Amino acid sequence: MLGDLSCQGHFLAAETFLTTGATVVARLSRQLCIQSPMKHPLTPDKRYLVVRGRLWRAANPALSPEVRKACVDRLMTARRAVRDALQSADDEALAHARTEVDQAKVALGERGPVWWTDGAPDLNRQHVKKSPYADWLERHKNEQG
Repeated sequence: MLGDLSCQGHFLAAETFLTTGATVVARLSRQLCIQSPMKHPLTPDKRYLVVRGRLWRAANPALSPEVRKACVDRLMTARRAVRDALQSADDEALAHARTEVDQAKVALGERGPVWWTDGAPDLNRQHVKKSPYADWLERHKNEQG
């Protein structure tokens, strides 16, 4: 498959690549996304990112930069292990890698018990339009133009 590949408005001519499978396309897409990281709005209380209309719990902002980096490194290593296990069709390795991803996300505060202490419920994965953040998102969109 030859042509232009797009990621957040940035294009990379694909004639330099032969895209023969989903793995190559995904790799190209990641490279494009790294060049132009997607900006997701962060709620004013910094608890959630808004991604395609849903709230996704953000990492605990109280983590030190060193701890956060270690957790992110662990998460990315685990995600690569998931990829490798899927490619090799190794069910045992896949289960282990997915457990590692989950543990890294819990350590970041993206899963597991909430990291805030005011008793507010966890709205992770809910539609933002059906949440207390709906009005804020509309104002945010209007401010962004």
